[in-house]
Amino acid sequence: MKVTDHIQQADKTLVSFEILPPLKGRDINSIYNHLNPLMEFKPAWINVTYHRSETAFKKRKDGSFEKVEVRKRPGTVGICAAIMNHYKVDAVPHIICGGFTMRETEDALIDLNFLGIDNVLALRGDAGKNEASFEPEPEGHRYAIDLLKQVANLNNGIYLDDDIRDGGKTKFCIGVAGYPEKHFEAPNLATDMQHLKDKVDAGAEYIMTQMFFDNSKFFSYVQMCRDNGIHIPIIPGLKPITSKKQLSVLPRIFNVDIPTELSSEILKCKTDEDCEKVGTEWLIQQSKELKAFGVPVLHYYTLGKPKVIWNVVKEVM
Repeated sequence: MKVTDHIQQADKTLVSFEILPPLKGRDINSIYNHLNPLMEFKPAWINVTYHRSETAFKKRKDGSFEKVEVRKRPGTVGICAAIMNHYKVDAVPHIICGGFTMRETEDALIDLNFLGIDNVLALRGDAGKNEASFEPEPEGHRYAIDLLKQVANLNNGIYLDDDIRDGGKTKFCIGVAGYPEKHFEAPNLATDMQHLKDKVDAGAEYIMTQMFFDNSKFFSYVQMCRDNGIHIPIIPGLKPITSKKQLSVLPRIFNVDIPTELSSEILKCKTDEDCEKVGTEWLIQQSKELKAFGVPVLHYYTLGKPKVIWNVVKEVM
C-alpha cells in the first residue's frame, strides 16, 4: 500500500520506523531482533536506508595497493523484501543519487517493482567519504529532483532506452526529504522551499523531514510550506539524544540546533544512561505535542536504539 493511502485511510496518527541495513557479515536476524519489539505498535511502514559504496585501498602481497569499492551496508532491496514477507508490513526503501548511474537506478527500481514495493524515498545522498562536496557518478544524477523525475518517468512507462515502447508502468509513491532548519547547502530557507516546491510539482507525494528537536521550527516549516502552495503530507522525522557526544555530533553532521533547555539538561548528566533518560523524556513530550498538532505520522529514526524508541512510543501511542 502507498504511504499516501495509509495516511488517507487512517483515523489517527500513525507510527513508522527507520532502520539501517546491517553491516556486511551480519544476517537478517539482526534486523528482526531490532524490529521485533517495535512491531507491537503496528507501524504503517518501515523505512530502510541506502548507503553508497566507499573507496578503500587494500594492500597486495607485493606491497602495492589496490583501489576497491566497498559497500559496508548492502542489502536494502533484499531487506525490504524480507520485512514485507516476515512482518506483512510495507517497506519504504531509500534511493539515492550518490554512487549510482541512471541505469543502475532504473534496474533497482525495476527490481523493487517486481517485488511489489509501492514506495520510495528519493534523496540525493551525502558526499563521498573523501569528497569535499557531492559529486555524481558519471551518467548519474546530481540532484534529487532529477532522481525523482526518473521515478516519475517509470511510473509513466518511460525508460532510459528510447527503443522501449509501451513499457510497463510502475506505481511508486514518491517521497522526498524536507528540512525544517533548511538544507545546509541552501543559502536560505526561502530558496530551500522553492527547491521543495519544484519537487512537489515534479511528482513528490509526501515529505519526510530531517530530525529536529524544537517543534516550533517544524510548525513554522509546515506553515511556510502551506503558504507556498505545498499541500502534500509532511511527516516529522524524530530521533532521541542519548549521549553528551551527540550535542556536538548532530549539529555538525546534520546541521540541526539543539534547544538550550535540552542541551543544559544533557550536560548535567553524569552517565550516558542519564542522558538517555533525559533524551527519552524530551522525545516523549515532543511526540505528544506533534500528535496534538495533528501530524499524520510520527516517524522515528531507530538507528540502533530500538529500546529507547519503544519506551517513547509506548507513552505516546
